[in-house]
Amino acid sequence: MSSASTTSTEAPATKVSFEDIVSAEEDRFVIAQLSDLHCGDPRYDQHLLDTVIDQVNHLAPDLVAVPGDLTVHGYRDEFEIAKAQLDRIECPEVLVIPGNHDSRNVGYLHFIDLFGERWDCRELTFGAESSPVGCERVRVVSVDSSKPDLNDGEIGRHRYEWLTKQLEGEEMFTVVAVHHHLVGIPGTGRERNIVLDAGDMLQILDRYSVDLVLAGHRHVPYAWQLNGTLIVTSGTACTWRTRGEMPPSYNIVTVTRAEIEVAIVPLDDEGVPRVERFARRKR
Repeated sequence: MSSASTTSTEAPATKVSFEDIVSAEEDRFVIAQLSDLHCGDPRYDQHLLDTVIDQVNHLAPDLVAVPGDLTVHGYRDEFEIAKAQLDRIECPEVLVIPGNHDSRNVGYLHFIDLFGERWDCRELTFGAESSPVGCERVRVVSVDSSKPDLNDGEIGRHRYEWLTKQLEGEEMFTVVAVHHHLVGIPGTGRERNIVLDAGDMLQILDRYSVDLVLAGHRHVPYAWQLNGTLIVTSGTACTWRTRGEMPPSYNIVTVTRAEIEVAIVPLDDEGVPRVERFARRKR
């Protein structure tokens, strides 16, 4: 994994064991980020997803974020497979948003029926009241960037007002989840399908001091830190729709009082997570 930052220079990625991640300090907020399941695709691998779910349940994160492409064609039976698999995750907070594949064949109606609203805002906490700084609140906002039957992504000007209302107000650590990528991802071939109104979206994120963006879509994990906002994409968690030599993978994002740690967990024979750490946005 590589990263670029306009605000600070970060240490290079290091390899750690999965147990090191699980046994880290308690005063933290842990997100398991897994995307692009593509249930129904010929390159879908149930064994890979079994491994991911077992590891995530062992990790016991505070939030599981699934930023889109649950299916390959948006058909009902594909959504039902995805629903049955994600219901095996034991985390009480599972955030699921649709991707471009999920909006094919009017699949977003099946998404709403099985997973709920495509736009969501929730508030969580981490830390203990007894600690010197008390609990820290976390705002998690999910937006649907998919467009029916198109691979392109767009937030849409008609949705800016809703989004800004969720982001304004009391200051807290803020996470935005979106399927499509907001900035280019290296190692993915010719760049395409980036959010059509990415510039407007990046301006909103900066204006409201969003700390973290979780995305999927390109099947390559990567992290960019731009003006204090860390943008993290995840690979495909359970298919062999991979690019180059990148194996299937998922991310573990750990937020502490001082930094954000991004661990890419590859689902290959080695299976050794690679970790990169970023200083949190200064307020």
